[in-house]
Amino acid sequence: MCKIMILITVTLSLLALPAIAEDHPKAEIFGGYQYLRLDPISTNGWNAAVTGNFNRWLGVTGDFSGIYKSGASLHTYMIGPQFSARTEHFTPFAHALFGGATVEGATAFSLALGGGLDVNAGKHLAIRLVQADWLYFRSGSEAAGKNARVSAGLVLRF
Repeated sequence: MCKIMILITVTLSLLALPAIAEDHPKAEIFGGYQYLRLDPISTNGWNAAVTGNFNRWLGVTGDFSGIYKSGASLHTYMIGPQFSARTEHFTPFAHALFGGATVEGATAFSLALGGGLDVNAGKHLAIRLVQADWLYFRSGSEAAGKNARVSAGLVLRF
């Protein structure tokens, strides 16, 4: 009788695995507005990200952004882990992103540490209420670490 109970438990557990795996989106695409404070300059632009989720709480995010002011531009392209705490109504997250930045043809190392809060608006849609990041840039011996980025927009989930 004990062997039968173990067999039934194992079988039901294996059958439940697909249902457990479906409790998170496999991919998310974010697009929205960003406000960037590059000490001492403040400017506006866009922010986009693609996240592939391994499970309910861990994913990898590719983040891209652009800002424009007085004929100059700054573009960032970073990748890194994202940790999420998914609930029925909200998805708070934190990430550490590493990559590069391009300012008028010159490149630099870039780092973004931060997180945000998505408000679930359905199975395939969320509103990114806020994403806040500390940004660090380094090119040769020049470094800039007094930078902050705040973004908001829509998240499509697949």
